Amino acid sequence: MFRECTVIKTNIMTTKPTTEERIWAVISHLSVLAFGMGLVLPIIGWSEQRRKSRYASFQCLQAFGYQSLGYTIWLLTFLILFILFLVIFAFMAGKSAPADPFIRIWGVFFGFVMLGLIGLYLLLPVIAAVVCAFGKDFQYPVLGKRLARYLSVGSSDERAESLNSEHEDRWVAAMGHFSVIIIFWGLLAPAATWILQGKNTAFLKFQSIQTTIYQVFVNILYLGTFIFSFLVSIPMMAVMGLVGNPSQSSSANLLGLILFLFSLVILSVAFLIIPLFHVLGQWAGYRVLKGDNYRYPILGKLVEKKMEKSYGVQELAPGSNSELFDSNFDSTKETL
Repeated sequence: MFRECTVIKTNIMTTKPTTEERIWAVISHLSVLAFGMGLVLPIIGWSEQRRKSRYASFQCLQAFGYQSLGYTIWLLTFLILFILFLVIFAFMAGKSAPADPFIRIWGVFFGFVMLGLIGLYLLLPVIAAVVCAFGKDFQYPVLGKRLARYLSVGSSDERAESLNSEHEDRWVAAMGHFSVIIIFWGLLAPAATWILQGKNTAFLKFQSIQTTIYQVFVNILYLGTFIFSFLVSIPMMAVMGLVGNPSQSSSANLLGLILFLFSLVILSVAFLIIPLFHVLGQWAGYRVLKGDNYRYPILGKLVEKKMEKSYGVQELAPGSNSELFDSNFDSTKETL
């Protein structure tokens, strides 16, 4: 069973990485340039190389983490700075005339900072790809060292230990949870994990299935909100067109106001609820990294029961314990 945590005492960098290993490392890092659609490439690389190359496996897992957990941290930083600059800009606009050159300079500075953050996010994977292309080891700032320690890889200069199999699975499952922050394309991560590795690991199969279903639901909320906004805008524009005709009665004004208020309430509720699903996904990823076999409310239990009914306890995990996942996969409580 692939689930067992084994450590092969072979150095990861005793020999120069082969061309195949370097190609997978380069592709995994550069996949960030696909803006979400590339999430599946590091998973494919890791699935292909996890039993062949510790070097390629680590680089693929690191690239996957950068596009999910790293993207989450980057996006939060971006939003915080955006709000901060917006507040400062509004404060200065209230104190100055609209044509004040200082306000224009501040706006240009704000634009450069935002573009700089985007450029920095995309630059690091390019550097990583170049380094890996020459067969060297690369670690992202902060993320790389913590991941190496989590996977029992060793220091950046001397990787004396192989990857920890159980923590590999936990990392991949957690990054699938974190990818909920990426609209639509984020569900490629757990879906690809389910397809490529679900047959090997009961824990990873359960986590990837429930995460895929969860993200499909979240994306349906996104899509439903967009469709609702579009459909409501049509009669609103029609009513507004009627209101422009002075010969029409005031009932058109009332109808337009009702439609506007109704759509405003629905959209406000949707935009308040959807971020909560993102928060829950981040919490799920954190819990998995902490060593738990996290279950989403309601959904997790349903998926677990379905798996027991469809595949049976003996096929999903060693032993016949009714607590299928807890007894086998919740023993490790190590943190990043």
